[in-house]
Amino acid sequence: MVDVVKWVDSTVRRRSAKEALEEDSRRSRVVLAAVEAIEEDGPTVGMARIAERAGLPRPNVYRHFAGKDQLDAEVTRFAANELLRRVRPNLARTGTPREVIGGVIGSCVDWAAEHPNLYRFVAAQQQTKALHRARMGRTRFLNELVEAMRGYLSESELSGEPPDGVLAGLMGMVDASIIWWLDHGDETRDEVVERLTRQVAGVLFGLLAQLGLEIPEDMVFTPRA
Repeated sequence: MVDVVKWVDSTVRRRSAKEALEEDSRRSRVVLAAVEAIEEDGPTVGMARIAERAGLPRPNVYRHFAGKDQLDAEVTRFAANELLRRVRPNLARTGTPREVIGGVIGSCVDWAAEHPNLYRFVAAQQQTKALHRARMGRTRFLNELVEAMRGYLSESELSGEPPDGVLAGLMGMVDASIIWWLDHGDETRDEVVERLTRQVAGVLFGLLAQLGLEIPEDMVFTPRA
């Protein structure tokens, strides 16, 4: 009898694990379909088109997501991680502060040029409570830049953490500039990168000064081993 109980418990656990994996797979399938639909049809694409792209009846999509807002949050999180993956190598390079920031901005501009509709979609997400965490994921590259600077220095040289509000505002400025460039093309790629690098550097240097650290512009950061 005990062996039968163990077998039943084991079977239930295996079935539950399999069902969880299948559920994750279906959710991922819908998220990727949403990303593809946005890239192809624009940031205002509807749920019907996403369901069609995923090869599912529209009602089935709502088995995996409570609504469009939840799906939008997952797409935003996916895009944030993709952008951060592109940006992150620049946070481990040797160079002046402007060179490091310029590499980050350049990667961001290039990713937006490759995925203009997805970039517009993420930038258009409102700062609702439901999307706040996913949206703030897009400012992580600025947060990581500050942390990279901290890594080049001793822990005692910085006091406090960069306020999320400053970083969110800074990302808003970057968003607006990049989207304007995508829409109007009135600057070259290098011109928009140079301008944003100058603007972002000015804000970050002021922020770091408030945290107790003055950084000379000719200082060369060398990542620690």
